[in-house]
Amino acid sequence: MASPRSELGSDEQAEAAGVATPVTIAPTGPQTLTLASPELYINRELSLLEFQKRVLQEAQDPENPLLERVKFVSIVSSNLDEFFMVRVAGLQKQAASGTQEASVDGLPAAIQLQRIREEVRRLVQVIQDLLRDTLLPALQREGIRILGISSLTQEERSAMDSYFLETVFPVLTPLAFDPGRPFPHISSGSLNLAVVVGDNQGTENFARVKVPDSLPRLVLVETDHQHKKVSTSLKSEMKFVWLEQLIIANLHLLFPGMEIVEAHAFRVTRDAEVAIQELESDDLLESVEEAMRQRRFTSAVRLQVDANVSDKILEILAGNLPIDKQDVYRIRGSVGLKRLIELYALDRPDLKDKPLVPSIPQSLGADAEGDVFSAIRREDLLLHHPYESFQPVVEFLEQAARDPNVLAIKMTLYRVGRNSPIVAALLEAIEQGKQVSVLVELKARFDEESNIEWARTLEDAGVHVVYGLVGMKVHSKTALVVRREGEEIRRYVHLGTGNYNPVTARVYSDFGFFTCSEQIANDVTYFFNALTGYSRKNEPRELLVAPVNLRQRLEELILREIALQKKGERGHLIFKMNALEDQQMIRLLYQASQAGVKVDLLIRGLCCLRPSVSGFSDNIRVTSIVGRFLEHSRVYYFRNGGAEEVYLGSADLMRRNLSHRVEILFPIHSPQLVRRLKDILDIQLADEKKAHHLQSDGSYSRGSRRGQADAIHSQLQFLTSEKAPLKVGKGLAALSRKRLVADRRTDRRTKS
Repeated sequence: MASPRSELGSDEQAEAAGVATPVTIAPTGPQTLTLASPELYINRELSLLEFQKRVLQEAQDPENPLLERVKFVSIVSSNLDEFFMVRVAGLQKQAASGTQEASVDGLPAAIQLQRIREEVRRLVQVIQDLLRDTLLPALQREGIRILGISSLTQEERSAMDSYFLETVFPVLTPLAFDPGRPFPHISSGSLNLAVVVGDNQGTENFARVKVPDSLPRLVLVETDHQHKKVSTSLKSEMKFVWLEQLIIANLHLLFPGMEIVEAHAFRVTRDAEVAIQELESDDLLESVEEAMRQRRFTSAVRLQVDANVSDKILEILAGNLPIDKQDVYRIRGSVGLKRLIELYALDRPDLKDKPLVPSIPQSLGADAEGDVFSAIRREDLLLHHPYESFQPVVEFLEQAARDPNVLAIKMTLYRVGRNSPIVAALLEAIEQGKQVSVLVELKARFDEESNIEWARTLEDAGVHVVYGLVGMKVHSKTALVVRREGEEIRRYVHLGTGNYNPVTARVYSDFGFFTCSEQIANDVTYFFNALTGYSRKNEPRELLVAPVNLRQRLEELILREIALQKKGERGHLIFKMNALEDQQMIRLLYQASQAGVKVDLLIRGLCCLRPSVSGFSDNIRVTSIVGRFLEHSRVYYFRNGGAEEVYLGSADLMRRNLSHRVEILFPIHSPQLVRRLKDILDIQLADEKKAHHLQSDGSYSRGSRRGQADAIHSQLQFLTSEKAPLKVGKGLAALSRKRLVADRRTDRRTKS
């Protein structure tokens, strides 16, 4: 008897395997489609919103632990904040200026904004429904209750009133709005209360009360009796109230003798895209600091308000911010959910993923005997974070700082986080008399202030600090250690796909690479010299560097794959990245597909390429994996007629990365490491649990087996396999080759 899968028609088989059925797109005009036709491209902003939907699906997935689901709601809320601060703000400026510039898919800014508003309103409603109907009841069943003030017992209410008087009240500052007092400044992202008070003359006035960011948004309801109960049992019931509700319940103490007519929460999102006047400034540091000051006073791009707010309050807010009423979002529930992440700090391991215990490869563990340099001399080393520890990267720099034979350390820092052991190692190196040079990218969005602090700390200690380059961000992840070994000088290099941040290295999926290859070291040396000084050196030999040769070389490698396919070779490209937006690259991938090259794209976030369009992208499959770990690595695989080539690095296929940033892609020459990377890519392409497949209409679908216990889960597979690294050709066998998608059968036969 045939299996249920074999009884499906060809289209149904493709859908079950996560492969989109090729479709024909009719052009809007009388002309036929060309590679420049808008119909072949997906709108960038709508693609970003599709990504938020995929993240939200993790919150909707009952197979995820409960507090992990709550965490994903917080992540979506935070992501939407950034989306409005950057992407929507840019579109509003375009629309206001009257520019006729359209997006790659042919939509003017005004139409894009309208579609965004519609999609966001639907998304927000799904979030609120999920909280109300699913997550909050599930939390309550686990003894975690978020209550309204009116639901508290008299004893609990008394305890909350005491907390308000002792902790909250001293922090609050009511700001009136009347002819003698101007409308107060509302900072971006802050939670506020719009309050209407009345006096005994019947006069009503408006005031604003900021909900303090410095206090927990979710306040634990704690009486003496409950405190003892919570401390003795992990699963004892815990009750919380929203801080803004506690403030509203006690507004009479802020406005004594006044009637509280109404009070509602609201939140403003402001434009974060402040122009940094680099070319007009003598000091880039001062220019970035000034831009940070300006960011506080930029225009409002979104107003979130309690759905029950009166027209009177809404008129006051919209008129004084000011903001178009189309950009007002009424919320039936809590306004601003980013700080739901506070629940994740609860000591409830039963409601979270099992703790990650990253492994350390033998070559960098006991076998290395504490000497990272000797391990690198033996062979090139590849780390797969977070499954393999980031600690060897820290130890690489710490050992360099202490080693008397190390002469110099050079690094690029983009995002390093707080209390950075990387920075501590660089400071120790200065104390030990090393020459240390660091490029700190001040323009890393939303990390500007942190990076300014680190830059000053390093500079004060004696580090040679470069603040970045005028006109472009330095996004590459690069470290160079120069060491005296006998009569020779040897250079050790670390290159990565992710930032030098041990915290994010535990939740971001990235690769780190160690080598002492003379050719790569030469390129890295000239790279740093160009960053810190001046250089007229020709193109690097091993590295692909943007904006020097990265775009050109990638184009050549894709064209080579097309040429090999036309000669009868089996062309295959596998590109893994965060985003695909560059139109030139998309056209090249369409050309590869038209030539018969198989193109597999693993793209976490936005993708402007439209797959499965007959005659253009029949051979292109786009997969997005969203799960516990953020897929952050960039990998570019070329089959090259069997002589496989793989590049890793910092660059996505976006116009800004290829043409307006300093990026590096680096080659992997070791056949063992190339095979390991190919196995990793194959496992992700075979994912049946966390994979979403892009359809030609811009939506995403998920495979039919995701709910089954034996469905392939790539991140879970790496959690186990990286502790006992995959052998060549063995990784896919462990995942049941029978369930790999149909168009990979040829690959499997070749490998066996």
